[in-house]
Amino acid sequence: MTFENKQLDDLIIQRSDGLPTYNFAVVVDDVTMNITHVIRGDDHLNNTPRQIQLYQALGHEPPAFAHLPMILGSDKTKLSKRHGATAVTEYADLGYLPEALVNYLARLGWSSGDQEIFSRDELVQKFSLDNVGKAPAVFNPEKLIWLNHHYIQQADPARLAGLVLDLLKKDGAVQDGKEPDAAWMQKLVKILTERSHTLLEMKTSSLPFIQDEILMEEKAKAKHLTSDVAPLLTELVAALKTLEPFVHDAIEKAFNDLVTTKGVKLGKLAQPVRVALTGGTVSPGIYDVIEVMGKEKVLRRIAAAVAMIGN
Repeated sequence: MTFENKQLDDLIIQRSDGLPTYNFAVVVDDVTMNITHVIRGDDHLNNTPRQIQLYQALGHEPPAFAHLPMILGSDKTKLSKRHGATAVTEYADLGYLPEALVNYLARLGWSSGDQEIFSRDELVQKFSLDNVGKAPAVFNPEKLIWLNHHYIQQADPARLAGLVLDLLKKDGAVQDGKEPDAAWMQKLVKILTERSHTLLEMKTSSLPFIQDEILMEEKAKAKHLTSDVAPLLTELVAALKTLEPFVHDAIEKAFNDLVTTKGVKLGKLAQPVRVALTGGTVSPGIYDVIEVMGKEKVLRRIAAAVAMIGN
């Protein structure tokens, strides 16, 4: 871009209190730090010709300048907190993985064909200013959540288990020195990844497995824990007690044998069990839930649900 000198005013470089103004200070900073490239938002475009003149007046070669399009909210206005703009640390607290945030930010205002997902190494290899757009980019929270879900599914279960455990400790759901077994935590996060878009969602979904007591959704309880279901649940408890080992395939067979014998659909048994174990109607596959939750807790909760129906 070119600017005519006659378009530029005689800018002030020092305030009356002796302090330098922004445009003068940054030039001195860049010179003393040997800055070679300045890449910044295009809201600074009007400052660039003034700063170039200052470099030249001070006898220094100006750095190379590039200006990136601004990021706007979904309503096409300047991004602010109401659009989701916040500190990077807050995104960590909200359960976003760093690789998801890096990938998302890199794609705001830049592209490489139709590719959406980039590893950090790919970004280093493929990024060039030639592919930076001129139009403002729009911040899309749904796109960030989609990317985060992808990276959660790809992440090492041991790493996810550690991150979820940190969130559980932060909330006081798990006390130091009383952490669940590491191998068990990895089994837990494996069954939660499919439905979890953030680590916060994963933490919330893990609570029924971690805590001794659960809160039941009133609508779910009223709909699924009914008097006609109690006998089915009682027979299921008896069947699950005998299972050894207490694993997915054996649990699935116990369910299928019972619903076949009673001539009912699987949902008639599975949903009440899900409510009894997790307090709600949404969870990973019921056989996975039962295996990971463990025999003792499963039998206790189903029996408690039967007692509650009786009362």
